[in-house]
Amino acid sequence: MAAALLAACQQTPAPGAATPAATSAAPDARAAFAHEEAGIADLQAKMQAGSLTSRALTQAYFDRIAAIDDAGPTLNAVIELNPDALKDADALDAERKSGKVRGPLHGIPVLLKDNIDALPMANSAGSLALAEHHPKADAFLVRKLREAGAVVLGKTNLSEWANFRSTRSSSGWSGRGGQTRNPYALDRNPCGSSAGTGSAIAANLAAVGIGTETDGSIICPSAVAGLVGIKPTVGLVSRGGIIPISISQDTAGPMTRSVADAAALLTAIASPDPADPAAGERTDATPIDYSAHLKADGLKGARIGVVRKLMGYQPDTDAAMERAIAALKAAGATVVDAEIPTLGQWDADEYQVLLYEFKDGLDRYLAESGAPHASLAALIEFNKAHAVEEMRFFGQEIFEQAQAKGPLTEPAYVAARDKARRLAGPEGIDAALKAQQLDALVAPAMSPAWPTDPVNADHFTGAGYGAAAVARYPSITVPMGDVHGLPVGIVFMGTAWSEPRLVELAYAYEQASKARKAPRLLPTIELAPAK
Repeated sequence: MAAALLAACQQTPAPGAATPAATSAAPDARAAFAHEEAGIADLQAKMQAGSLTSRALTQAYFDRIAAIDDAGPTLNAVIELNPDALKDADALDAERKSGKVRGPLHGIPVLLKDNIDALPMANSAGSLALAEHHPKADAFLVRKLREAGAVVLGKTNLSEWANFRSTRSSSGWSGRGGQTRNPYALDRNPCGSSAGTGSAIAANLAAVGIGTETDGSIICPSAVAGLVGIKPTVGLVSRGGIIPISISQDTAGPMTRSVADAAALLTAIASPDPADPAAGERTDATPIDYSAHLKADGLKGARIGVVRKLMGYQPDTDAAMERAIAALKAAGATVVDAEIPTLGQWDADEYQVLLYEFKDGLDRYLAESGAPHASLAALIEFNKAHAVEEMRFFGQEIFEQAQAKGPLTEPAYVAARDKARRLAGPEGIDAALKAQQLDALVAPAMSPAWPTDPVNADHFTGAGYGAAAVARYPSITVPMGDVHGLPVGIVFMGTAWSEPRLVELAYAYEQASKARKAPRLLPTIELAPAK
């Protein structure tokens, strides 16, 4: 059995999946890519003009994946390709030829994190335990993507179980997919848990991608990959058909190379799901076209609060943040120092909430989806039985802590949940916004990427996204520069359902700063010689 599992680990990721879809002579990884940094609007214009088809675009991305994800630099970002993608692209081309265009995503290839149900592919959370788990139906958000005309290109690698298995994991590693690399410096970490989506979209392996977040898993990999990432208000995007951690904090969201692309993608997937309890918290469910909020003057007259207590952990990141603050001011914003009065006071309660909710939600997902292992307890035993493949770098301490928790009716859970939400939301972000009549709070999203080290685990030095995650509020990261060639981002945070305003602020900053640089797939960072 161990030998069979090891073979599955070697064959399930993109090297085996990509072969049938790639052209017989895959392009040189160093060759120019025809669609380098192309956005949704650029690609739509070419398809509208007849110089590009969705099939040709889909094939071009398959070839790109073969050249630099499976071979060449070997990013290990794509874990499985959709065998129906070319057929789906053909159908959308036929629709376009007949005069039907569904919208901005018509014919656009998208990659999904491998914890989202999407037929006919497996949904594994990166674990060998679910490598053959084929869901019964598409996730709600995948149905919305298909309705909008998107081509589901494939699934991306992730930190196994969305980085909720061990206290000393290496982000971007999974038993099924191996270690994802950062395309800016291959020896650096892609962060997680949406590691594969971040590296893939940064390296132009698809037009756009979808990640998921509980606390940082969209914002962090987007920031270290020079991307725009939107972590929506919980309930704006359905969680149905996504392998869960937390019913309180989980959400899916866009990971793209521009705010415009993120807005188009969010418009497609932001739809109330009657089966998602958080959807009912939005009192006005009127559909929003987030692309209508791409305003170059969106910062004019805005009041922005800098949370300086979320700085100070890396001097080059602080310097980039000061340049970003200057850009905000130059674009017409009033920028003041701000404080989240309860900062960090929710940490212990949040962790307890996640442990309780992970066990409850995962057991429910496994049972309802007909997975080959029907409970967290069964997964723990699987990992013990296949420790050589699954636990050679780190263990399953979080799994075991979660398994020890009781039901969601326990008073300890309810108290921790309510306290964490209150401290991060009404008494945290909302209090900071109200104190100085602010449109948003900003901070560095994340430190630069650290060297990947499976032996000593991740090396986080600081981040600015936690308050929005625990409060269940929206946040958007936008590139703000680089540190020795490694991208860093600025994160904008607002109150619940404030995505339209945050898109305006983020777009205006992006247009003023133009900070994104495409990755060069370097083996390591290039340090400038001392002067």
